[in-house]
Amino acid sequence: MSVLPSQRPRPLASAAPPARRHPLLRGLVRNRSGLIGAVLTLVVVVTSAAGLLGTLPYDPATQDVSAALTAPSGQHWLGTDQFGRDVFSRVAAGLGSSLLVAAGAVAVSGAVGVVLGVVAGYFGGVLDRVIGVLTNVLFAFPSLLLALALAATLSRSRATVALAIAVVYAPIFVRVARGPVLTLRGADYVIAATAVGQRRLATLFTHVLPNMRGIVLVQITLSLSWAVLTEASLSFLGFGTPPPAASLGVMVFDARTLSSVAPWLLAGPGVALIVFVFGLNLLGAGLRDALDPRAGDRR
Repeated sequence: MSVLPSQRPRPLASAAPPARRHPLLRGLVRNRSGLIGAVLTLVVVVTSAAGLLGTLPYDPATQDVSAALTAPSGQHWLGTDQFGRDVFSRVAAGLGSSLLVAAGAVAVSGAVGVVLGVVAGYFGGVLDRVIGVLTNVLFAFPSLLLALALAATLSRSRATVALAIAVVYAPIFVRVARGPVLTLRGADYVIAATAVGQRRLATLFTHVLPNMRGIVLVQITLSLSWAVLTEASLSFLGFGTPPPAASLGVMVFDARTLSSVAPWLLAGPGVALIVFVFGLNLLGAGLRDALDPRAGDRR
């Protein structure tokens, strides 16, 4: 008996697959400390962007002596300094300047350090020994003193400050990249790829580098927080971001003699540095747990 077309069973309409979050984003949202760090970092980045773009309530460099040392109010959220400049605007501009220098320093140190670490770990031999010696020499100097010596030697500008910080933190990326590469180059799938005739460079880009991006990403967040503190320290000592650009280190230096009369001068840049560094460290910890499949629900 033939089945009429109207009686034939119709295929069920396939339901649209539910939207799935990216594994990294899903793991970060589930991690409470990482989520808090991401929110704090986002607040600081937005504030820094306002400082860099000039969309602030007041010009950070405009002086108004008649409003000097005004306490925090609705008009001046963090008060004014001894020259009548708005502290909140100067903190936002200082955050933007510090973030710009730190991002440039981490970009240079990360690129150079990861390349050298991968070359040393994957190819070994003389290259590994030479890179290891250079790394150990740089590690022999205290990081702040080395950055201070380099910044004092070079001309004073944001670019040279970023370069000085990059030289200090490049060896960290060398060590961070070299360790995983030494482990991954002995993995079964890497040995198998080499055995079937795949070139070493192709194996490096297809099997080794993708499996070490997590640890490099976490190191970038940590190095950003250290670079911000280093830039603030150099500015405090007079070798950081040159005036008239606002700098958190210079603000802390200027506020130390007036902290008993106007404590908000020290509170503004101090709290900004604490929030930024704390947020980046929490974000780095959250990324580490999100990228580690063995982390589970670890807090």
